[in-house]
Amino acid sequence: MTSPATGPMTGPMTGAAPHHGRFVVVPAAYVFLLRSGGAGSEVLLQLRRGTGYMDGHWAAAAAGHVERGETAYDAAHREAREEIGVEDLALSFVTAMHRTRGGEPIDERIDFFFTASSWSGEPRVVEPEKSAGLRWCALDDLDALPDPVVPHERAVLESLRTGTSSPYSTFGFDADLPVAAHQEGLSR
Repeated sequence: MTSPATGPMTGPMTGAAPHHGRFVVVPAAYVFLLRSGGAGSEVLLQLRRGTGYMDGHWAAAAAGHVERGETAYDAAHREAREEIGVEDLALSFVTAMHRTRGGEPIDERIDFFFTASSWSGEPRVVEPEKSAGLRWCALDDLDALPDPVVPHERAVLESLRTGTSSPYSTFGFDADLPVAAHQEGLSR
């Protein structure tokens, strides 16, 4: 790809390393399906496997990178269709989380979190090579969640439980939280 002003284009949109030296983030979209259950609100989680990132951790039922030319909202719909076979989600925006692990450029992220309380289709594992299963979990009792949960996703679940979510949040920048605690279970 070329630009008339600058010649060959590089950067995150072309897959090549950027030469401008600016901070670059990787965008992703997450969907937490919510329903009313016998013990109050429940959230659907998936057990990650075979992805190379947080395998063996429980995570949002659907999540993935925002693709070129796609909005985070569109990515959330696509990921829900591809990973758990549901469509027509009534998405509600929760937060945009800027997070870091303080390492490589690939570790600099902007995550867009959504919830959905209505959808069409029955949630199921569509990509068994990437998911070892789905489980509905009580949102009101995070101590009863299966262990371990992806740390930054657990922080969003906590904000949903307490009603304290904000449009913008951060994770991994706090000096009081050791980076090693956030890297547990990573296999890159």
